[in-house]
Amino acid sequence: MIDINESVMQFLLALIVVGPLLGAAAALLPAPPGLKGKSPDQAVLRHGVTVTGAILIAAIVLALGFDHDQPSKMQATTDISWIPALDVRIHLGTDGISLPLLVLTALLTFLSALYSYFKPPTGPSPKAFVALLLVLESGTLATFAVLDLILFFLAFETVLIPMYFLIARWGGEGRAEAAWKFILYTLLGSVVMLLGLLLIGIEAGTFDMVALATDNGRSLTTSVQVIAVLAIGVGLAVKTPMWPLHSWLPDAHTSAPTVGSVLLAGVLLKMGTYGFVRILLPAAPDGFRTFAPYLAAFAVVGVIYGSLACLALAKRGAKGDLKRLIAYSSVGHMGFVLLGIATMTPAGVNGALFANIAHGLITGLLFFLVGALKDRTGSTDLDTLAKETGAALYGKAPRLGGLLAFAAVASLGLPGLAGFWGEMLALFGAFDPAEGLSRPAFLTFMAIGAFGTLLTAAYLLIVVRRVCMGAAPQDTPELTDVRSYEFAAWTPLVVLTVVAGLWPKALLGLTDPAVQQLLAGGTR
Repeated sequence: MIDINESVMQFLLALIVVGPLLGAAAALLPAPPGLKGKSPDQAVLRHGVTVTGAILIAAIVLALGFDHDQPSKMQATTDISWIPALDVRIHLGTDGISLPLLVLTALLTFLSALYSYFKPPTGPSPKAFVALLLVLESGTLATFAVLDLILFFLAFETVLIPMYFLIARWGGEGRAEAAWKFILYTLLGSVVMLLGLLLIGIEAGTFDMVALATDNGRSLTTSVQVIAVLAIGVGLAVKTPMWPLHSWLPDAHTSAPTVGSVLLAGVLLKMGTYGFVRILLPAAPDGFRTFAPYLAAFAVVGVIYGSLACLALAKRGAKGDLKRLIAYSSVGHMGFVLLGIATMTPAGVNGALFANIAHGLITGLLFFLVGALKDRTGSTDLDTLAKETGAALYGKAPRLGGLLAFAAVASLGLPGLAGFWGEMLALFGAFDPAEGLSRPAFLTFMAIGAFGTLLTAAYLLIVVRRVCMGAAPQDTPELTDVRSYEFAAWTPLVVLTVVAGLWPKALLGLTDPAVQQLLAGGTR
């Protein structure tokens, strides 16, 4: 780690949040003649790579300058009065819980911009595409960096509009309906969430998340906590997405462009689970304890439901869409995240945060790979895909087939890869839940969740067998193997999936002290 002055750290965090917004505004300006390259479209796509690359570098430097001996302490903090009448403050900061999410967001957005530079999206002006991508990045990074409830809500809402347009304007078949479904579900959930946030802020006398965490619900009656957890939890559960509030997700993923799916699965779903950990667990622990068994029950139903849906889509002759299958797999994987949070134990919450990062890396890679398959074959229909590739991707494009198999076994939780630790810790937390929670109920949830891991392995191995294995008929078309720009965009995700699997302490060493202090009553 490197020693960086606190004021520099503050500047880096502010740059990470505001920089993409400035980049988005600049993307809409005419490019200077010397920077246009071969065309204005190429120039603005290069601008997107440059801005997201600068934000990624800033995030990495912030992580290197982070005091890893005190990950539970809020660092790089900025606290400025914004709306004095409501005591709303521009309060930014990062700790061991939010730092990995900041770096993940910056990385996935940069890789998406890089991929889009070499494979421009099909649709309207690239200027609008790059501007929306940068606004989306800014809103997501702000969600993980702000420490004020009102600012959290504003950042949470900021991402909806750019994602709506990315799906509606650059998406595939059925994009208009999928975009409307996405925006309506998330907006309705957000309205309820705002009421809960206002209730907590008014009753506690502050909207400051650090002060609320330190108070640990002592200034809120149990009934207020219960109402607040219910209201805020609904809004967060829609974004997570928790069964049965998930039905917008498969349509959005199926219709979204490749980079839209990568960011939706890799980053946006994490905003919901982050809200559970950052706001509800420390600020309303008694209310959360009331709903924890129900949250766990919905979580494990989501695990089984998502797996069964994937098995149905993977069947021969089912005309299952591979992007839709991965979307349903996200419902199952995020179920494990919610189960870990519902245990209210350090093991479970650490597992949830680890699974968040692992899911972002692995599912982001899966959507990149499926997008590459669609570019080569013109379809994501599993039956058509198996026919077009001759059910022999290993023989026709061995590197692409190997990467698909790698991402699949990582997603099913193979030990030694990132997908294993989060699910294991979530189940371990359910084995011995927090005091006041029914152990027999959580043991049941643990058993159901463990069965879900078997179903997950089943459908992912079916996909690998159908798309990658077998003898290729001679009349099937040739497929281009992994291109250099694809290799550049996907390699970081592969490397980090292996590193997180073999060295989980790199992530758990950050999250565990912060989680321990959060559950004990606050953040300094």
